[in-house]
Amino acid sequence: MQSVKVVITGPFDAGKTTFIRSVSEITVLSTERRVTETGEGDGETTVAMDFGRITISDDVVLYLFGTPGQSRFSFMWETLSEGMLGFVLLVDAMSPETFSDAREMIQFFSERSDVPFVVAANKIGSSETGLLQDTRRQLELSDSVLLLPMDARDRKSVKSVLLGLLHEILDRLE
Repeated sequence: MQSVKVVITGPFDAGKTTFIRSVSEITVLSTERRVTETGEGDGETTVAMDFGRITISDDVVLYLFGTPGQSRFSFMWETLSEGMLGFVLLVDAMSPETFSDAREMIQFFSERSDVPFVVAANKIGSSETGLLQDTRRQLELSDSVLLLPMDARDRKSVKSVLLGLLHEILDRLE
């Protein structure tokens, strides 16, 4: 059985924990804490990592490591990126004010590891091509980067993103 380490990253409140919870076949290990700082909304935020697992086939298991969304936890980004075979950058397509953070995260992870990645635009459907193109432009993504619409609450949608990343990883290995 082939084990594949995948990092799920993105700005604060993009949907990373929800993404992992939607597909994990095990109880997700989560390190969420109540948000107490002003300016970061309300609710909870991941302070160390989320961890889940999904079996893709008899031969492939993905181990999903979700990062915190704030740069003050970048020491965890570095730790979690060790040994990854690819990463998903998750953005909330309805929150373009977070796209500068997303661009910084792409740079951070790309500088540390030459692995494939895909970008998942949360909260938009596949028919919203204009919004998807606008997201690509604002994130300054090259045409070679796979950008996928997604709903982090929907298991099928999340699996589609993970399969897209898996194809990118396999293409790189060939």
